[in-house]
Amino acid sequence: MAGVNMRLEAGAIRELHWHKTAEWSYVIKGSVQVSSINSDGQNYLATASAGDLWYFPPGVPHSLQATADDPDGTEFLLVFDDGAFSEDSTFLLTDWLAHVPKEVLAKNFKTNISAFDHIPAKQLYIFPSAPPPDNAQAPSDPQGQIPSPFVFHLSQVNATVLDGGSVKVVDSTTFPVAQAIAVAEVTVEPGAMRELHWHPTQDEWTYYLEGQGRVTLFASSSNARTFNYEAGDVGFVPASFGHYVENTGNTTLRFLEIFNTNRFEDISLSQWLALTPPALVKAHLDLDDDTIANLSKTKLTVVGPA
Repeated sequence: MAGVNMRLEAGAIRELHWHKTAEWSYVIKGSVQVSSINSDGQNYLATASAGDLWYFPPGVPHSLQATADDPDGTEFLLVFDDGAFSEDSTFLLTDWLAHVPKEVLAKNFKTNISAFDHIPAKQLYIFPSAPPPDNAQAPSDPQGQIPSPFVFHLSQVNATVLDGGSVKVVDSTTFPVAQAIAVAEVTVEPGAMRELHWHPTQDEWTYYLEGQGRVTLFASSSNARTFNYEAGDVGFVPASFGHYVENTGNTTLRFLEIFNTNRFEDISLSQWLALTPPALVKAHLDLDDDTIANLSKTKLTVVGPA
């Protein structure tokens, strides 16, 4: 996967464009109006606010515009399901039309060639504009609107509260259009930790939103390494590597676990041992009976301070 941190001033537009890869986004600050159509000509318009997601399948055209909700504009994380992705390979509307003869444009749009006298000579990429109105509506569409929304209001979903933190999981089971990206938004309170676990088949691409933490990776063959993270950092955990995430600061640690898959999966070490015959666990680790009996048969996800 590849990531882009993008900021738009209030009203600014990330111009109409599309990608060869899927685009997934988490809004960090402010709000963004997104617009799109699908291959059936059904259109879509919605606003994603802080804590919300959007997802566009490969090749689906879209635009992004910062609303006036925050005078400082918006900030969001973009994730693409290809580690070799480059923003320079984005298909931009203005870049394309700057390379099409004007007589071809006139023929395509069935209008006078003079209508294209003022189109940009090169890409706009990001440019200023008036913020969209609060009551903006998608144009009337004889094909109707898209059947599966491109925006998921994660900010409005109640988190699963745990001993020492919380978690929200979003994948194709709850956000059907998101067939290439799954995510867990995790909070860990001071002194707590994301439990020892691993992800069976998918690499984890981690984005730290706030706080401080440390992660130790176990790579088999007696190989292990510890890394420290803070807000704005990106981490990477290869598939099946055992790891934990510990809050090492005095404030809440919040991060995103992002996967190139349509289903979120993890294996809990505690749950595995709790559901294994006790004699086997004792033979391996020489734990006493009380400790084995107290192992959790359900995933803890986040473990509170001892």
